[in-house]
Amino acid sequence: MIAALIIFMILCVWLLAQYIRSILELRSICGQLEEMERGSHMELGVYSRRREVLKLCRTLNRLQRKQEQDRILYEKAEKQLKRNITALAHDIRTPLAGASGYVQLAGECREEDRRAYYLQAAQGRLKELGDMLEELFLFTKLTGGDFELSVQEVQVLPLLSDCLVGMYQQFEEKGISPEVLFTSEELRVWADEECLRRIFHNLIRNALLHGTGNLVITQNSRRLIFENTVSETSRPDPKQIFERFYKADSARRKGSSGLGLFIVKELMERMGGSAAAELEREKLRVILEFSK
Repeated sequence: MIAALIIFMILCVWLLAQYIRSILELRSICGQLEEMERGSHMELGVYSRRREVLKLCRTLNRLQRKQEQDRILYEKAEKQLKRNITALAHDIRTPLAGASGYVQLAGECREEDRRAYYLQAAQGRLKELGDMLEELFLFTKLTGGDFELSVQEVQVLPLLSDCLVGMYQQFEEKGISPEVLFTSEELRVWADEECLRRIFHNLIRNALLHGTGNLVITQNSRRLIFENTVSETSRPDPKQIFERFYKADSARRKGSSGLGLFIVKELMERMGGSAAAELEREKLRVILEFSK
């Protein structure tokens, strides 16, 4: 009887010691968590060798590292967003200021021919601004989920030809001409016609803004390849060319929002196709592949 009582007392003392030890461990963990809450980047540490406590400590440290990584990514994204907004505001202000300047010159000019030239130049700047705002509007729809496709069978060549004819004046001003090489003029693809028109428009406009030579459009099976020459100062990175707001540095001053090729890739993928880019010396190729 006495032996059982002694064993019982020893067990009670041991349980009390374990309880006190657990309380101290929890207080230590709470104290360290409070330090982390105040901005400390320390990791939790415990003296216990109990499996459950060690597992809790490892889990909390893993969550803390994940939170720190998320914070760094968020701050990086926020800084990038601010840079993009600043650049976009500059890009929008540039053609607007140009148009305003030409209108002012036209108002002060007495020569009819000169006035017509100034007004035409102002109209060109306003068209640049309209294209940029249209791309920005489409970008918000694509990223906001408020976008629906109307997919149907579309004949590619007539739609592409229509886009090229619509930009005839820009080709004339640049002194270049497009070359279209189709192995199958009857090629039809499943696509949203307006989206496909926007894709062609953006690729042609990109070649006009940043290209230095003729634009060559080649069709091979269900692939369309847009190829043009780029200058040494406007060579893009093919790995980044489809990222939102991406621009080659020297192209920053030109009338571009940096969203054109992002929209191309996004629309192609939503229609089940793909868009890729490659740069071989001074030749930039954008490759569209349509789904079967």
